[in-house]
Amino acid sequence: MDIEEKHAEHIDYFVKKASNLKGSALADVVVEATSHPHLFAFSEILAVHNVLELEGTDNGIFLDLFRMFAHGTWSEYKTVASRLPQLKPDQVLKLKQLTVLTLAETDKVSCHVIVLPYDTLMQELDVSNVRELEDFLINDCMYAGIVRGKLDQLRRCFEVQFAAGRDIRPGQLGSMIQILANWLTTSDNLLVSIQEKINWADTMGEMDKKHKKEIDEKAEEVKKTLSLKLQTVSRPTLTTEGMKRTFLNMVE
Repeated sequence: MDIEEKHAEHIDYFVKKASNLKGSALADVVVEATSHPHLFAFSEILAVHNVLELEGTDNGIFLDLFRMFAHGTWSEYKTVASRLPQLKPDQVLKLKQLTVLTLAETDKVSCHVIVLPYDTLMQELDVSNVRELEDFLINDCMYAGIVRGKLDQLRRCFEVQFAAGRDIRPGQLGSMIQILANWLTTSDNLLVSIQEKINWADTMGEMDKKHKKEIDEKAEEVKKTLSLKLQTVSRPTLTTEGMKRTFLNMVE
């Protein structure tokens, strides 16, 4: 079973569980889901009616916490930590993993390698030294399969080649559609340019064929002309003396 299938199973499990619970009973679901080592997307669970009903209630802080894990980062959590439930160690780890995914979202539609400076990562993740940062990136991110990349100690950066996607933030869909539309326009223009070059190459090929045919025809004409001249030069001709001998022979 691949990662996508496992992820879908985890989501289905929590959606069903949240659908059968209400109020304060959902707090445990939120904690369990945000602590799960293989769950990194929460929008489908957040869309469950029972979960949305937490809005404006005494348990609304768990809905806010769920939204933080869906769209927020570790540094964003710290700014509002006093208004949210305290995180368990597994939740802290999860939110820091999600933070790396958010940092890696920059220019995600393009094929460029995303470069994350160590200084930025250490600041966003509350990591004090490079060794601790690299251990986190290797053991908790790359081994977890949520990112792939290369650690560059000389340049002090993490080159991200792949990063799993996070839940779409409110208002983010429009910008994503625009980015994809721009990409599609660029692709269309590239295809037109390629087709023009193909047409040019075809035209040049036809011109080359025509030019070769003309050269072959001229070469054939030259051969025929030379052949006629050679025949004329090689044919015996009678001199005046020869004509006299021929006439005397005829008289005799």
